[in-house]
Amino acid sequence: MENRLIEKVREGLKELYNTEVANHLIQIQKTRKDFDGDLTVVVFPFLKASKKGPEQTAEDLGAFIKDNVDEVVDYNVVKGFLNFSISPEYWLNVFNTVSATDNYGFSTPNSGRTIMVEYCSPNTNKPLHLGHLRNNFLGFSVAEILKANGHKVIKTQIINDRGIHICKSMIAWQKFGNEETPESSGLKGDHLVGKYYVEFDTELKKQAEDLVNEAICIHDETGDVNSLPRIDYLNPKDSKEIKLVMIMTSDKRNMEVLINLYRSATEIMVEAKEMLRKWEEGDSEIRSLWQKMNQWVYDGFEVSFKTMGVDFDELYYESNTYLLGKDMVKDGLKKGVFYKKEDNSVWADLSDTKMDDKILLRGDGTSVYMTQDIGTALERYKNHTDLSGLIYTVANEQDYHFKVLFTILKKLGYKWAEGCHHLSYGMIELPDGKMKSREGMVVDADDLMEMIVNEAKEMTQERGHLDGMSDAEKEALYSLIGLGGLKYFLLKVDPKKGMIFNPKESIDLNGNTGPFIQYAHARIQSLLAKATELGCSKDYENVEINAKEQEIIKLLNDYPTIIKEAGEMYSPAIIANYIYDLVKEFNNFYQTVDILREEDKNKLGFRLSLSEAVGKVIKSSMLLLGVNVPNKM
Repeated sequence: MENRLIEKVREGLKELYNTEVANHLIQIQKTRKDFDGDLTVVVFPFLKASKKGPEQTAEDLGAFIKDNVDEVVDYNVVKGFLNFSISPEYWLNVFNTVSATDNYGFSTPNSGRTIMVEYCSPNTNKPLHLGHLRNNFLGFSVAEILKANGHKVIKTQIINDRGIHICKSMIAWQKFGNEETPESSGLKGDHLVGKYYVEFDTELKKQAEDLVNEAICIHDETGDVNSLPRIDYLNPKDSKEIKLVMIMTSDKRNMEVLINLYRSATEIMVEAKEMLRKWEEGDSEIRSLWQKMNQWVYDGFEVSFKTMGVDFDELYYESNTYLLGKDMVKDGLKKGVFYKKEDNSVWADLSDTKMDDKILLRGDGTSVYMTQDIGTALERYKNHTDLSGLIYTVANEQDYHFKVLFTILKKLGYKWAEGCHHLSYGMIELPDGKMKSREGMVVDADDLMEMIVNEAKEMTQERGHLDGMSDAEKEALYSLIGLGGLKYFLLKVDPKKGMIFNPKESIDLNGNTGPFIQYAHARIQSLLAKATELGCSKDYENVEINAKEQEIIKLLNDYPTIIKEAGEMYSPAIIANYIYDLVKEFNNFYQTVDILREEDKNKLGFRLSLSEAVGKVIKSSMLLLGVNVPNKM
């Protein structure tokens, strides 16, 4: 209808004012709810041609279109906005098409581009937390939405299985673990390894504080800043800063600054750095421990992913891709794309982009995060020569990192870097602030999912309506409601925005929540089941539809456009808020019309078909969010 109106507006402008107007200047939009009508034309761009005011221009154009478009039954003018009312017969025909279309709203599979979506990408030194939940749900949903738009999608993750942070857990386990295993402790493997990551930081802080206290004693007794403890383990910049702070009087010294500076000089941190160096040299004993502890984590992650309901088509490991990244850096050095400093570290010159130069290899030859990201990107495009897009689902704290990464890839001459996109999302905060994983101040993903399911269980049991369900079916329902509420809560917010997590709100049966929408689907299935028991038919023909039914059809008609927009914007929130609007409209209809008591069989059949169509769109749209819907609730 929008295209037809655009065509007739052009004809009207030609006939009324003898002027040609390009299609892109004709704005057609949905009529605002506080105005009468279905579709609106903005007439301000035509005033120069009409040489009239906006109201008179709209009146001229409205009369022309009403006379020339059968589906337009009326129009009204509000200043420069021309609102058209479309005939109920047109909307009934729209619904007939919706009802008869399989996979309504979805494009033909694999008819678009090949796109890789990366999400999760955890470190193997700790369990997944609340932030990972938003990441996983967002990445998985975007992948499903892109599939619905016809694209071939490859879901992947890069597992950060090497580096100093991994060595921290390994060192702590060696020192304090007493050969503890997941089996002996009863802990999931990722939780066990994460426990030692926290213990490393605890010990690191203690050692740093001890060094600072020792340094203060030495300085206060001797006044010599060159004989401070372990000062030779610090880089020149940190060493200089410590000496400057130490010279200050005791009441002016910043203890927190001193402790943070001394962290890298502690015995346990030096041991972790040495372990990393030996790991990169292939030390067999260290590699064996690394493989054992990583496997504990992988086993734990697998349980978490299954509970989340997310999956991956391919896995990449930093321990492999960093080698390719190092080769690329060395090649870039030979070609003059990168440069080497006196300490043998290798850097990318980014001055032409007004960004700071970026280190790619340390002076001892070990790599950094950027090194493996360069190698991973190349590996993916080598493995998929038809790849036209690579989407990185990573929090906005890494915005600068990805800007640098894409710039470096372009400097290396890879044209496909133009297809790389950072799906940046806002952080989730707790009511009392940010999470800090190394200090153990996190909301554990497994604990949170378990808590949410238990909350859903209590809520559902209080409401009742579980008659005839087995214990297994009840437990499955609790999980479906709890996890569905959690996913919907984290996805309904625009990805770019930060959010504060509220677990109880996520499973509320009222408002813009997953359970509210799930309940609507269950209500529809109950209605259809009862209609079948009563022998009601869903057949209808040439039925007169009322205003509420027409509003539902208009929303159903929007579904393909919503899927397209969500795919273009990489935003599940567009889907979530659309389905909330549809459910609100249907609930309003359901509460004001007693469907099964309708005596007119034609109207009854139509209303059952309309309910069925709404149920199908609820189910398919929620699946795009990774949320299942129950038939009974």
